[in-house]
Amino acid sequence: MKKQKTRFLCQHCGYESVQWLGKCPSCGAWNSFAEEKFSLPVRTGSLSRQLTGFSSEVLKLKDISVKDFSRYQTAIKEFDNMIGGGIVPGSLILLGGAPGIGKSTLMLHISDSLSDRGTVLYISGEESLSQVKARAERLKVKKDNIFLASETNLKNIIDAVNKIDPKFLVIDSIQTTYHPDLSSAPGTVGQVRETAAELLRVAKSKSIAVFLLGHVTKEGDLAGPRVLEHIVDTVLYFENERRQTYRILRAYKNRFGPTSEIGIFEMDSSGLSEVSNPSLIFLGERVAEAAGNTVTVAMEGTRPILLEVQALTARTTFGIPRRMVSGYDANRITILIAVLEKRLNLPLEMQDVFINIAGGVKIKETSADLAVACAIMSANSGFICPKDIIVFGEVGLAGEVRSVTFTAERLSEAEKLGFKKAIIPKSNLKNLSYKGKIDVLGTETLRSAVKFLRN
Repeated sequence: MKKQKTRFLCQHCGYESVQWLGKCPSCGAWNSFAEEKFSLPVRTGSLSRQLTGFSSEVLKLKDISVKDFSRYQTAIKEFDNMIGGGIVPGSLILLGGAPGIGKSTLMLHISDSLSDRGTVLYISGEESLSQVKARAERLKVKKDNIFLASETNLKNIIDAVNKIDPKFLVIDSIQTTYHPDLSSAPGTVGQVRETAAELLRVAKSKSIAVFLLGHVTKEGDLAGPRVLEHIVDTVLYFENERRQTYRILRAYKNRFGPTSEIGIFEMDSSGLSEVSNPSLIFLGERVAEAAGNTVTVAMEGTRPILLEVQALTARTTFGIPRRMVSGYDANRITILIAVLEKRLNLPLEMQDVFINIAGGVKIKETSADLAVACAIMSANSGFICPKDIIVFGEVGLAGEVRSVTFTAERLSEAEKLGFKKAIIPKSNLKNLSYKGKIDVLGTETLRSAVKFLRN
């Protein structure tokens, strides 16, 4: 016997209400509530939809052993470094990205590597077995320890897990998987939340590393409720569009490692291949004799990456000048333009300003402020920045250049690629551990940095 119930769920954050609301009181989204009907089995005592039980006995902290807490390393170093050194047993990993960007391709590569460490169960809810097999042959994945199933019913998936007892489970994708006790359509807030919670219990109770592949919306957010990101242990996103050759995978949440690391891959006919030296690739097509180009060093976690900053200014044809930014914070660009106008008397009030970080990388830190400001100055004034110089530092509202972290690591990476000079914050010269061959110039103000580049 089952009891029918009705509820209204916010499709953005998963907030639940007994009636329809125009505005979500949790996330503030308008017209985001949708009606969902679901049925629950009526039992004596309490209602439950759990298909898997998960509990442990109470132990003292000193009595708990961690000898079995060893990571599974794959043959993909970019992926291992990004998640903290390997895959933790019993972890729940969410991999999101735009359609066609390479989520399924990367998971087949990872499954191929992990099949040497244990059985892999690959559940495809979007493709047939022959379609998955065709992709595996194209990627040269022919391991005997990988099992495939085309299934969307969560109960049948758990039955397959109990039968095969794998060490690794791949769900492609979480939006197509549905809980049989919920009458709502797959991909809705209720279904995504319940199936993810059930797979979490499977991962923890059986010590299985579970990978969930997820879709993203037009805005770039993961489809489904925000609570999904709180349920899982690790959240990975593909940042780039599928039209670009290089794919950037970033960790936004990681309970077992850093959250600032990235992995860079190249898409070709044989699948996704890791890029060992991204700095060389991002600077490979740099034009030397062009105004408005500078080179900076950004830190992605513990890895320094050299990036080209491109700036272009043009007289506006409208009443309000445009500020177009790709790869950097647009608010920081507005601040830097104001500093250039006020402190260096640069006439940008009737100039369109375009900023681009070549290669599609999105810089998350403020260390590229100095390089961006110098690029704008170079584009507007017409002088060419030297080819063998790098620039990094944070710019304040008074035009001062503030210190950044990992100075020695940035300089060492620049030296490997043949750079001869560097403009850095003067405060970073104190206790600088770098002993390389780059000629380092410390600057206190944006004006002195621009003056050095002009000369």
